[in-house]
Amino acid sequence: MDGKSGIGLASQSKGKPMSSPEIFSKDHSGRRAGWARKDLTGLQHLSREELVLLLDTAAAFKTVGTRHIKKVPALRGKTLVNFFVEPSTRTRVSFELAAERLSADVINMSASGSSLTKGETLKDTALNLQALHADVIVLRHSSAGAAQFLAERLDACVVNAGDGAHEHPTQALLDAFTIRERKGRLEGLHVAIVGDILFSRVARSDIFALTKLGAKVTLVGPSTLVPKDLERLGVQISHDLDSLLPDLDVINLLRIQHERQRKEYFPSLGEYTSFFGLTKARAARLKPDCLVMHPGPINRGVEIDSDVADSPRSVILEQVTNGLAVRMAVLYLCNAARSGESA
Repeated sequence: MDGKSGIGLASQSKGKPMSSPEIFSKDHSGRRAGWARKDLTGLQHLSREELVLLLDTAAAFKTVGTRHIKKVPALRGKTLVNFFVEPSTRTRVSFELAAERLSADVINMSASGSSLTKGETLKDTALNLQALHADVIVLRHSSAGAAQFLAERLDACVVNAGDGAHEHPTQALLDAFTIRERKGRLEGLHVAIVGDILFSRVARSDIFALTKLGAKVTLVGPSTLVPKDLERLGVQISHDLDSLLPDLDVINLLRIQHERQRKEYFPSLGEYTSFFGLTKARAARLKPDCLVMHPGPINRGVEIDSDVADSPRSVILEQVTNGLAVRMAVLYLCNAARSGESA
């Protein structure tokens, strides 16, 4: 059993995984107590308790990756479709591995290989996938709200893998998981999110998760990329990174989202780096235990120096590893809420 969450996962005997026991108590509806959502389309409307349950479940699933046989039978017989209308490497592979470690069958799709190129609507494509008995559809799409649109029309689970500049819930969950694992808590920590806030779905999901879990969040960047109205979400805004450095517990650096911008929001990359890049000189002013994070892909020499990205205080690769456990937790909980079946 996991000491924090009370979750037991399939044990191994003689190198073979045993059948998984009940790992959550059920309420009268048959759903896992504490989680009743078949979809994860964003974090804005999740409660603190739901966020904690996701993180605790991920902590239990993380142990699977340390085993000789890296599988549990939690989703055996289920089919997951990775439907990535927008390109991705980390997120798609992470969801694929997460599903396979839960013993699900996985199908990968892209827009170029689907009937969307022939004029078929997203709704019809998804309904056809459901008609082929897809149990979970993981969607990445360039349009905000695309995952919610499908979730309201499908019986299958829908998981948002990023929708335009709206949300990227599993990235924020793995960020929160990494901070909690390293720091032991989120409450009271000062987290700076630096860079292209305006176009960042990661920033929005991070704001929802971190503020609900008790962290102090400051958004940092040029005024053109950090809208003043985001203060309504319970965060602070600063355009002076240097003044914040000594006070930070975590600094999360975002990539400039050139593909979503329709005009120039700062004079040059060089000027951006001079004011908001985490150079070696700036990193030296951070607390010794300040965590350096980045959702990837990294633009080395722009938002972060290579030496800083590869330094001991960097948890960038830990974020990738933790993303696997987080996505296992999301897939498990959403499927359990949909089916009410035993794990």
